[in-house]
Formats: sequence, C-alpha cells, structure tokens
Amino acid sequence: MTTRERLLALDVFRGMTVAGMLLVNNPGTWSAIYPPLEHAEWHGWTPTDLIFPFFLFIVGVAIPLSLADREPSRELHFKILRRGVILFGLGLLLAWAPFYTVAWERARIPGVLQRIAVVYFFAALAFLHLRARSRAILSVALLAGYWVAMKLGGDLSPQGNLAFWLDHQILGAHTWRYAPGPGDPEGILSTVPAVVSSLAGIFAGEWLRSSRTGTKKLQGLFLGGVLATAAGLLLHPFFPINKNLWSPSYVVFTTGAALLTLGLCYALIDRMKLPGAKPFEVFGKNSILAFVGSGLLVKALLLIKLDDGSGAPVSLQKLLYSSLYAPHLPDYVASLAWACSHLLLWLAVVWWLDRRRIYLKI
Repeated sequence: MTTRERLLALDVFRGMTVAGMLLVNNPGTWSAIYPPLEHAEWHGWTPTDLIFPFFLFIVGVAIPLSLADREPSRELHFKILRRGVILFGLGLLLAWAPFYTVAWERARIPGVLQRIAVVYFFAALAFLHLRARSRAILSVALLAGYWVAMKLGGDLSPQGNLAFWLDHQILGAHTWRYAPGPGDPEGILSTVPAVVSSLAGIFAGEWLRSSRTGTKKLQGLFLGGVLATAAGLLLHPFFPINKNLWSPSYVVFTTGAALLTLGLCYALIDRMKLPGAKPFEVFGKNSILAFVGSGLLVKALLLIKLDDGSGAPVSLQKLLYSSLYAPHLPDYVASLAWACSHLLLWLAVVWWLDRRRIYLKI
C-alpha cells in the first residue's frame, strides 16, 4: 500500500460509525428507545458506547495514511492546527446554532467534534515527532496516570469523580446539562485517555500500510483485537468500563472491538472485494458533512413551530412524527422508524454528493 493509497475498508468502517451516530442521535422520541441504541447509564457498555471510540480510533488509523513520509515542518504543523481549530469550531456551531436561542451563561463548550479536534491534534503531533516505541510508552503512561489520578482524586461515581469535579471547577455551567454528574462526558481530564484511542489507531494504520502480506495484516488485526478486548474485560473489575469517564478499561476494550471490526472490513472489502458496501463508503467519504448537516437539520425541525390544531404550537419534528409514524406503529418501532428515515435521507444526500465528487474537506 502506498502512502496516499485510499483504504476502502477505512471509508466503510468510518461510514458504519457515522451511520451509527445518526441512528442513535435521532430517535422519533427520547421516551421510546431500544436499549441497544441507548448509552449505558454509568458503568458498563451497550453497542452505542462503541461508536465514539471507534471514530477516534479511525482518526488515528487515517493519520499515517495521510502524514507518513512527510517531514515535520511549520507548514505541516499549521495544517494540523488549522484542521483541529475548524473541527472545534464546527462543534461549537453545532452546539450553539442558531445563536439567538443560546443561554450564554451555560452554553456548552465541550462536545463530540471538540474532542475529535483535540485528540486529532495531539495524536498527529505524536505521530510526527515520536517513534512507535515512544508512542507506546506514552499511551501506557497516559492510561496509567489517568488511572492513578482518578483513583486517588475521588470515587468513580457521577458526583464524586475527579474528571467531573475538574470540569465543574474550570467550565462551570458550560457542560452538558444532561450529564449524569456536574461535569461533561467530553470534558477536559477524560480527553487524556481518549487520545490513546487515536494513538492505538495509528499503530493499526502503520500496520496496514506496511509491506506485510494481506494475510499477515489480517492476523495481526484479529489477534490484537482479541487480546485487547479480553484485556479490557479483565480490567473492568478494577476500573469499570465507563464511556462518561473514558476509563482505561474502556479504552482497551473498545480498541479491541475496533481492531476486530477494522479487520472484518479489511477482509470483506479490500481482500475479498465483496459488493454491497457502497452506502457505508459514501457516508465515510463525507462523514463530517453528514454529522454536522444532520445535527443542524434536527435543530431546524425542532425550532420551526406549527399549529397542530390544538391551538398550541408544536415543533415540525413532533408534528411529522405524531402524524406519520406514531399512529401507525408501536412506540419503540415508530421511534426507530423515524431514526431510520433520517438516516436514509442523509444517505441520499451523501450518495448524490459522491456521484458529483463533492466532499467536505477540512
């Protein structure tokens, strides 16, 4: 594989992840959600809790595919910083738009794209300036340091953990108002172990662009996936798997799951050339556009108010859902059908854009 050669399996894996984000983030009603599409309440995990770490892992895989053989330079550093700033800005846009509705005294600052921006910045710099062994040592040091700090700095409850306490001290009310504690699930301290999720992806990216045979690459991905998944589960009794805290066991466990998923995509798409992955491929090529566009559309549907005949204005989203879905299907099925419709709408958008080779490049 050449440095700039596109890895189709990575596009498909990214597309699967983004499709999962859109499906999870857009139910017809938050009062009726299938359990697999909900996050774990605190400790533990559901399939939904795999989505975000998968995306950070994918960010890491893409780094050596795009930056390998490039010498560190002021221009390259600026390009990395610029991309991080744009991603962070898109995250704030998504959180605050339309700005006239924002209560600025508690406007949320952290978020999904904001964490991706910070993680990408530090992971890319680590790739440029550290050898593989040094990155491995850094990964262990970050997880171990976070483990010790969290264990010594409080308990692991929503109200008593160090990460949420630090968010509250620094960010005040500028955190997610639905968080289970006073902090933010994409907060400051918990971003430290999140960097390791991308550092792990860098190792996978280097492995895939190496001169090893396809069979050796697959064996390495699957073996690493099995070992990391098992290690994460073994660590769970000592520091529970927890997405909100981005616990070290969560990092190791989700890295293992990501390796297995990437290995499966690589085997089916790049090696066996099986058809049928085009929907995920087009999502993967325009992932940021789909994520941001979907979020803005949802906000628009909630802000547009109409009269449903009762005299009280309701959102366009609620009016459409209560008219087209809720009367005809059981609650959970109707809510899922709305989410699937939203997903199919954006599939049509990114497919149309792909046919015209229009992509949002950052």
